[in-house]
Amino acid sequence: MKFHVMTLFPEMITSYTGESILKRAQEKQSIEVICYNIRDYSLDKHKKVDDYPFGGGEGMVMSVQPIYDCYQAIVSDIPDGETYHTIYLSPRGKTFHQKKAQKMLQWDHLILLCGHYEGIDERAIDFLKAEEISIGDYILTGGELPAMVLIDTVSRMIDGVLSSKDSYEKESFYDSLLEHPQYTRPREFLGEEVPEVLLSGNHQKIEQWRREQSLKKTCEVRPDLLEKAELSQKEKDLIEQWREDDAASEKLEE
Repeated sequence: MKFHVMTLFPEMITSYTGESILKRAQEKQSIEVICYNIRDYSLDKHKKVDDYPFGGGEGMVMSVQPIYDCYQAIVSDIPDGETYHTIYLSPRGKTFHQKKAQKMLQWDHLILLCGHYEGIDERAIDFLKAEEISIGDYILTGGELPAMVLIDTVSRMIDGVLSSKDSYEKESFYDSLLEHPQYTRPREFLGEEVPEVLLSGNHQKIEQWRREQSLKKTCEVRPDLLEKAELSQKEKDLIEQWREDDAASEKLEE
């Protein structure tokens, strides 16, 4: 997959994607991250990319012309038959999540538009037919951090980026549950020992323990996720028992 990032600060993207797993993924050509400086497409002699908003108001708005011309340069180089999708990283977009990331694997190219200032001219979003996506209910200085989050999340599910599918299929959110606890050496530290089941060598019991711990953590921290998870009747009964136990404990504390 190729990620095309339209930004005013390409160094922010390249510095992150040029390290660790994403760097190795690009070296293996599993993914490619290409940055485009929107200023390079400005027709203004000073390479200005923003202006005051019509109707008044605080701050500046990114102009439509440089964004549109940058976008046209990108799509004109995409080979015939290859698919692409355009995303504007915006706080007013739909919230990004693991299922959304999985759906993005259908595209050959993802074009990511990073906004700045008070936003961008609405016509740019319309002309690009961009899907608006938010990474959370808070405001950031620009779209570069959200773009990096999206690239990282999607890339992990592309063949060849991680060592195996297990590396991401058993992580938090992949199946609508939070990940189970992890342990490594030493076996004992400050009196706390690794759970005995993980040392048993019985892989069936280990997987059962991990599943139950994942359910329990999700129940405690993000119970809303359980509504989306595929659960057996036994697991539903177990969750209900935990809830009843918690309610009883709270009552005793009163």
